Amino acid sequence: MVRALARRDIATPFPVQELVVRDALDGHDLLVQSPTGSGKTLAFGIPMVDRLEPSKGSTSALVLAPTRELAGQIVDELDAIAEARGLSMTSVYGGVAIGPQARAARRADILVATPGRLEDLISRGAVDLSAIRILVLDEADRMLDMGFKPAVSRIVGRTPAKRQTLFFSATLEGATGKIATAFTRDARRHTQARERDRADIEHRFLHVREPSAKLDHLVEQLRDEDSGPTLVFVRTRRGADRLAKRLRSRGVEAVVMHGDKSQRQRENALARFERGDVDALIATDVASRGIDVDGITHVVNFDAPGDSDAYTHRVGRTGRAGRRGVGISFVLADQTDEVRRMAGDLGLSREFNHELRGSERVEAGNGRKSNNRRRRPRKRASR
Repeated sequence: MVRALARRDIATPFPVQELVVRDALDGHDLLVQSPTGSGKTLAFGIPMVDRLEPSKGSTSALVLAPTRELAGQIVDELDAIAEARGLSMTSVYGGVAIGPQARAARRADILVATPGRLEDLISRGAVDLSAIRILVLDEADRMLDMGFKPAVSRIVGRTPAKRQTLFFSATLEGATGKIATAFTRDARRHTQARERDRADIEHRFLHVREPSAKLDHLVEQLRDEDSGPTLVFVRTRRGADRLAKRLRSRGVEAVVMHGDKSQRQRENALARFERGDVDALIATDVASRGIDVDGITHVVNFDAPGDSDAYTHRVGRTGRAGRRGVGISFVLADQTDEVRRMAGDLGLSREFNHELRGSERVEAGNGRKSNNRRRRPRKRASR
């Protein structure tokens, strides 16, 4: 397994891995509060794979994830080390044919699943959870937010009481904390503070006078020579489709990812974005935790996030693994007070007020900020 990690140039653990791997290897239940993009997949994956042996037709470990994108990415991240230990691994999720997934699930030592599809497979007799030794709940708060609490509770109830449970969440407060306590026994708790190092992520709040002006600002950003792969968040599915169409009319190529798209469409969109074939990926909040693409340089909140958690999960798609990123939020006049409070909760009041003062100076001068940079066609990202 160490050799498999070395082939990917992985030799030094991230902070969350330093925190939890030893306890997980020792078999303790864990409650881990960790932000997205922190390296938590390997934090639970390495000890999980190390503690398992190839089984004879029974599933030994179950990883529950809120979205199909995250389920697929977990398998991609862990498949090499699982193979090094002779373990079979597969993911199951909705939006695709259930038959092939059922056949693969029967042979899997490690099963990564979204709750809805897993319950479908259980009802068909394709999955048996009676031999589960390790249960992982990844981004558990997101699963609860998406209404999966009843399904998750039923699934956990089907696993053996004597199991190891690794509970990962961006928060361990409120309802999430109660569920975490109910699902674990004598759990060791680890908290990794959110990193808001300005060297990693630069936060910008762009105050926009009219809703129609947001498109102009977005096109300008995407054509900026400093922009790389850019993820754009909108509030609704219809808004995502409409924005992509408006961008294409301006000569900007974008793909769309939201819940109305089929699994094949979502995978194709993500693949085109990863290859750098398009200027931007437009997504709704359902993708804020399901997209894990290396090298995203900018996240643009075309529609302001609803709260501080949504902001964190959106902007957390950039500035990952020690890279630098930029988060840009468009703020309309009637959103100023709400976004100001959110920025304050996140410790970003200085950035918010700096941008606000800049926009007020422009208003006072009856003009727009000048941009003397010479425009040139934006380079596609090379990968």
